[in-house]
Parts: sequence; structure tokens; C-alpha cells
Amino acid sequence: MKSLGEHVRELIALEGPITVERYMSLCLRHYYATRDPLGAGGDFTTAPEISQMFGELIGLWVLEVWNAMGRPHPVHLVEMGPGRGTLMADLLRATKLLPDFQTAAQVHLVETSPVLQRRQQAALASSALAIHWHEGLEDVPEGPTLLIANEFFDALPVRQFIATERGWCERLVGLDGERLIFGLRAEAEEPLGKPLRIGDVLEWPSLSIDIMRELSRRLARDGGAALIVDYGYWGPAFGDTLQALKQHAHVDPLAEPGEADVTAHVDFHRLAQAASAQDLRAHGLGTQRDFLLALGIEARASSLRKRATPAQSADIDAALARLTERGDTGMGDLFKVLAVTHKGLEAVPGLPPLSFSP
Repeated sequence: MKSLGEHVRELIALEGPITVERYMSLCLRHYYATRDPLGAGGDFTTAPEISQMFGELIGLWVLEVWNAMGRPHPVHLVEMGPGRGTLMADLLRATKLLPDFQTAAQVHLVETSPVLQRRQQAALASSALAIHWHEGLEDVPEGPTLLIANEFFDALPVRQFIATERGWCERLVGLDGERLIFGLRAEAEEPLGKPLRIGDVLEWPSLSIDIMRELSRRLARDGGAALIVDYGYWGPAFGDTLQALKQHAHVDPLAEPGEADVTAHVDFHRLAQAASAQDLRAHGLGTQRDFLLALGIEARASSLRKRATPAQSADIDAALARLTERGDTGMGDLFKVLAVTHKGLEAVPGLPPLSFSP
């Protein structure tokens, strides 16, 4: 059976160099369809896998926003790219504090990986709520919506453009013998305008923008809110953020197609722009650290310690530190939080209103 790398090389040999966006799409489709990439034995670890506190606090956030929405019944509780189902399981446990919400909520998981869908089914098997799975957001029924996207947008492909003397030229993946290499399209992309500095890299997240537009249309029409947590930046900005992780270490994104997690940082400004175009409100952009502290993660950790053994207490402290760690590489500062809401929702927990120029 041929590897994805062999298929990619054959494709390029037959059709010519492909865009970074297409290369990422091929890699990500294969990667998530063939494995559970999470945890110590996988390639990366997400916040819900570090501690139950993360999902529980988001559950409390959901309850407060649902109250502010006027407690619509039913309400669609949606998670994009739900991993192993850990976040949703912790979230639903926290929402038991308000039985009316559990009665109103209809849970929808947007997941394309059959491997991860099986893990989600196991994690949520004991839930009293019916769980529905969908291939895309467009398949989720219409109605008031509360949506969570934790480390979802970073796993969507991007186009890359390089500033050259000819203008903005798209970055491509081609062949040098049997080795995959980066190159440039010969023709410049005129609509992008004239570059300011030669060598700048511009990333264009077309799929992310399309999904955000669809989400924003739903929220504008039906009401609700979306909470987005991911590593990224507030653009416009230039830089190459394409990266690959394998066994928790950075590797060459072209070395083993489909065998490593290939991602790019999220441009939150473009997501907020898509929401603003539908007259939605934006809230944030906060750091994960400030968001979790505002929601009471320290008090939750203290409560858990009261029933914990010394070893468990040490684990709680380590998880708290990791989720709120400062610095450029610490999860607390690296991960950002953006909420977008129907214009009737003027405030959400943990995030200030966001004013910006679209």
C-alpha cells in the first residue's frame, strides 16, 4: 500500500507543483483519518486533556451565555473538531448545575475523523443527552446556537504568498528528484497589492474564513454565541507560521506527509472581520490565561485539592500552571480567546467587548 508521501509525489509529477493549501489538505485528511493524535503517546496534547478544569469552566461559560440569551429551548450545543470528546464530557458534567439547560440542549459534534468519532462515542456514552455527529457545520440544524471551537481553526489549511520583486507570488510544493521542496508560482497575485518588504510571507486562511462566514450567518439569523480558543495572532501580520508536530517535537512539514500534525497559526482579525460583516459583536481578544483566571480556575483548583490525595493535588497544581503559563511558548499567553455573538448579547463572561476597524 502506497504512503501518502508517494501519492503526493506522483500527483506533483503528473500535475505539477501544488499549493501549500492543497498540500496541507491532503496531509490533514490522511492524518486525522488514520489515528488518534492526542496525548502522551500521540503528537500533541490539548487543554481539555491536561485538566478537567478547562472543560468545566467552559461549561459554566456556556450556562451564563445561555441565560443571557433568554434560555432558548431548544438550543444547539455545537463543538467543532471535538478531539476525544473530553471537553464536551467535562462541559456537560458542569452544566448539570442547571437542569433546564440539559433539557434544552441538543449536542452536535462536527467531526470528519472516524477514529476520533469512535473515541468521542466512548467518552460520551454515559451522557443522558443525545449526541449527533456531522461532517460539516452546514449539516447542523438551524436554531439558537452555542458553539465551541478549541484548537480547530489552526488545523485548517492556508495559502501562503511570498513578497518578491515581481509582487506577491504563491508558495507551492514541488519536487527536487524524490524530495518535496517549496517553490514559487511564476505569476504575481495582483489583487494582493504591492508588497512592502521583499521576503514577507502572507498567509491567507480561505477555508477558515468560509467556515466563519457560515457560522456568522447562523448566529446573525438564529442567535447565539461562538467561543474560539486557539494559538494565533491579531493581524494583519506577516510571517511563516506553517509547522508540523510529531511525538511532541517540531519536524519538517514536508518530510513525512500525513504522518505529522500540520498546522498554521490563526489570524483572529480575519475571523472577527467575517463576524463583523454579519453585524455580530466580537469579544476579546484575550489570552487563555486571563480568560481562565476570570472564569475562576484558581477557585476550581482549590476545590479539587480539598478532595485530592497529595499526588493528585500535585497534578492539579501542574495542570493549573500549564494552562495559565506565561511567555511566548506558554499555553496561557500563546493561546488566545475570541467570542462572537448575536448583536443582542452585549457582554460575555471573561472577555471584554472588542472594538476594531474591519
